[in-house]
Amino acid sequence: MTNDATSDLLDELRHTHDHGAAVASHEARTRWVVALTLSMMVAELVVGYATNSLALTADGWHMATHAGALGMAALAYWFARRQSGSSVFSFGTGKVHALAGYTSAVVLALIALLMVVESLRRFLRPAPIAFSEALPVAVLGLAVNLVSVKLLHTDEHHGADHDEDHEHDDGEHAPHGHEHAHHGHDHNLRAAYFHVLADALTSVLAILALLGGRYFGWTFLDAAMGVVGGVVIARWSYGLCRQAAKQLLDVVPSEEIAKRIRRRIEAEFAGAAVVDLHLWDIGPRARACIVSIAARSPQPPIAYREALTSIASLQHVTVEVHPLPAAQRSAVAS
Repeated sequence: MTNDATSDLLDELRHTHDHGAAVASHEARTRWVVALTLSMMVAELVVGYATNSLALTADGWHMATHAGALGMAALAYWFARRQSGSSVFSFGTGKVHALAGYTSAVVLALIALLMVVESLRRFLRPAPIAFSEALPVAVLGLAVNLVSVKLLHTDEHHGADHDEDHEHDDGEHAPHGHEHAHHGHDHNLRAAYFHVLADALTSVLAILALLGGRYFGWTFLDAAMGVVGGVVIARWSYGLCRQAAKQLLDVVPSEEIAKRIRRRIEAEFAGAAVVDLHLWDIGPRARACIVSIAARSPQPPIAYREALTSIASLQHVTVEVHPLPAAQRSAVAS
């Protein structure tokens, strides 16, 4: 083999752990949303202090918590991008996004808890509400939140990624079940998305409460809507924590994919048996697999790797091949 051919082969076999291409647009969108959120936060705090409106001031500090969480998401993108080529991270910095998403989801849960506590306090001790001042700012806040939701909205929030999990060569179809709904997600983006979605929901509920209080005298709606919003946001937080934790703990992302990997190897290579299999997500749209194969007639590892390319989007595949002693070959054949 010539030196050029050897160099080409080595380049082909080297793995890349740079997941930046999959989330480049996500980082830019998040920065825009951080800027919008900070602007709205400053506006509410300035107007709140100028008019002595407790409602506006409180909502301004509420926006500050979301701005902090969104800032953490932007920081995670920056860190993952800067460290993407570092050899310190065995499989790249893809899980930084899951860690940031999990942390942000915990912050979202705390915000939900504070909303419920404050709402219950308002039930016990009603406070006067400046409807004329709070309503226009709530409407403006909703407009800003809807723009932010649009910026962060992607097909990821509808499970479109499961399409790449389908493999048709052997006539098998992956079910459209829940286990595929979160394949390869950027949990950092999902967390940012839920933060702005929570803000939008809060704005909608606040507008309904303010309208009800201003025109019908239903002042209790302010506290009631706070409880409703807190419960809904808590549910979102739980779902996000659960999905991000699965990636952080290397939970098998798809049992069906794992089964099809086993079937493909054992069907295409006579006398081969998969004796150990590890499948996990290493970042947004990035999945790794380690497969250990016992074979009567061992093939080069690259042959097994190529057999798996049509099954799933596997960025990092490690194949171990163990030749079977002659005395054990009949057991595999049976």
